[in-house]
Amino acid sequence: MRASKKKMAILGTVAALCLSTVSSAGAANRPTTMAPSGMVTTQHYLASAAALKVLEDGGNAVDAAITAAATLAVIYPHYTSIGGDSFWLIYNAKKKELKALNASGPSSEKATIDYYKSQGYSKIPSRGYLSANTVPGTVSGWWEAYNYADEEIGNSKPWRSLLKPAIKYAEDGFPVTPNQVYWTNVNLDTKDDELKHLQRFEGWAKTYLKPDGQAYKAGELMKQPDLAKTLKVIAKKGADGFYKGDVAEKIVKDVQANGGLLTLNDFANYKAEWQKPISTDYRGYKAYNVPPNSQGIASLSILNILNNFDVKSLGEGTPEYYHLIVEATKQAFADRNKWLTDPKFADIPVDYLLSPEHGKEMAKRIDMNKAAADVVPMDPKGDTTWMGFIDKEGNAVSLIQSHYFDYGSGIVAKDTGVLLQNRGSYFSLDPKEVNHLEPKKRSFHTINPAMLFKNDKPYMIYGTQGGEGQPQTQAALVTRIVDFGMPVQDAIEAPRWLHGRNWGSTSNDLKLEGRISKSVQDELIRRGHPVKMIDDYTDAVGQSGVILIDPETNVKFGGADPRGEGAALGY
Repeated sequence: MRASKKKMAILGTVAALCLSTVSSAGAANRPTTMAPSGMVTTQHYLASAAALKVLEDGGNAVDAAITAAATLAVIYPHYTSIGGDSFWLIYNAKKKELKALNASGPSSEKATIDYYKSQGYSKIPSRGYLSANTVPGTVSGWWEAYNYADEEIGNSKPWRSLLKPAIKYAEDGFPVTPNQVYWTNVNLDTKDDELKHLQRFEGWAKTYLKPDGQAYKAGELMKQPDLAKTLKVIAKKGADGFYKGDVAEKIVKDVQANGGLLTLNDFANYKAEWQKPISTDYRGYKAYNVPPNSQGIASLSILNILNNFDVKSLGEGTPEYYHLIVEATKQAFADRNKWLTDPKFADIPVDYLLSPEHGKEMAKRIDMNKAAADVVPMDPKGDTTWMGFIDKEGNAVSLIQSHYFDYGSGIVAKDTGVLLQNRGSYFSLDPKEVNHLEPKKRSFHTINPAMLFKNDKPYMIYGTQGGEGQPQTQAALVTRIVDFGMPVQDAIEAPRWLHGRNWGSTSNDLKLEGRISKSVQDELIRRGHPVKMIDDYTDAVGQSGVILIDPETNVKFGGADPRGEGAALGY
């Protein structure tokens, strides 16, 4: 009993810290978390606590990841749900093997350009039943990762036990955080905006608003009884409990009754896919990410370009530092925009795009004195949850899970509590576009988890929430830690930027956090950057996390972003 009370007191302290950093700009300067055995970092302190307990009880890194991912699908519904997608990097310490898992679902067998155009659409709606046109991949990802770990890594905890925290929070309630309050109120904004006014969807209003139709306040308990029932079925039957049987039938029935496209075949035929990670060298390290249809290729491409510059000599936080990474981002995004889609539907020259030769070609296009004006980003938005885990045996996971926009499609399938993603709304209805809609096709995905290896072992597990900002923030983390030797938490907290759009942003400009000095701002403007200043510690630039493993002592150094409500916890 004493140990339990002590743990609850610690969690209360973590909660208070996370809430304070959200509510007051500049309340950062957290210490880097250090631990000798295992480490977790997620975007919500309760998910981090649940995952840490799994590690302390002898579970492996994949077990901890599943527990955190399921918990986040309940307690962070504006960012993720079991109706979304995920991508995994899993390192097996025993086999010294890194695997990628693509748990992004394809479009429905009925999803065609002709269908949408016959309904009068020139683009796929961003919200509503017709935006929910892809199969949710998340649960299959959990199941595939679990079975792999159970067979190949060992020490797996029982599947049912991993979903217990999520079920408990769905059934008994969880305290709503300021971040969720903010994004809920954003979506109650105006009836004239297709992206907002989500209370027009009955299931969303019933699930995420109080009975009087008002948003929850910070600290009030939110319960999701329908989701608890669905999670119990998944806990009992595994992935089949979601993709076959009663749950799938309820989802499809509701979708089709409201003009949507998903079918029982779409669900029954889906299975997350194991893949070979992609990589690039960076200053004696090897950076890994997941292959297309994820934009992981863009994250690696930025590093491939930076290899051709002496980043350290520029100085961290200087105009030259920001200018170089922004210009490298533009070149990487140009490649991404040209090629990125489901590789089953297009021949994507990944090896060439990540080759040192191509990196040099792109580097030569960068003018260090002038911002390129003819290389512009696309318009992918996205709200996401990234998580990192390492256990005492050295098994490691970098996991990202999302349903695209905050609150996804806005559709909660009747009697299931399942909030469906709107990832497929990013498909183009122009057949000339590389990411155009076709049946059974996976869309361009912004989400991408990362790892950095040193001497063929994980050195840094890292990632971030934030749509277009993910490759840029990953580059910031790598350069600040590798090139400048910054401590983990300092690298996360240092001022960030965003070239292009994130969800909640309306312009393709260069957004700089307020701590960046006026002299730097002025110099970037002089070089032609369309600078816009934004608040400090704002999630407009994403919420990132890092776990670094000291190769000599094996001590883990973890950090979580003060721009969010997460925590890095170790033991």
